[in-house]
Amino acid sequence: MAKTIMIVDDSASMRQVVGIALRSAGYEVLESSDGKDALSKLDGRKVHLIISDVNMPNMDGIAFLKEVKKHASYKFTPVIMLTTESQASKMEEGRAAGAKAWMVKPFQPAQILEAVSKLVLP
Repeated sequence: MAKTIMIVDDSASMRQVVGIALRSAGYEVLESSDGKDALSKLDGRKVHLIISDVNMPNMDGIAFLKEVKKHASYKFTPVIMLTTESQASKMEEGRAAGAKAWMVKPFQPAQILEAVSKLVLP
């Protein structure tokens, strides 16, 4: 069975680019437009990895990450932050909230797939 990855980004084109790369590598993809939307879709189904932007309306990536880690079902789900933010303070905030990796846009699809293959839950 294919592993499921959730992409959380307010940019539809970014979700599309990441989604195409993941689907071409055989992953199932769930898409959400912000943290609030993503939380509503975390309904108990197995999600093997989450890729989230940081700067989004309604609920940003760091707030979303903190909420995800409160859910027993998703406490150990790895999260990759994919963002334009490259300041050390933001990265530290992300790590403290539970992010497993931090990737800065623009990126190559191969970079995403490599990070995903290392972090995705079995």
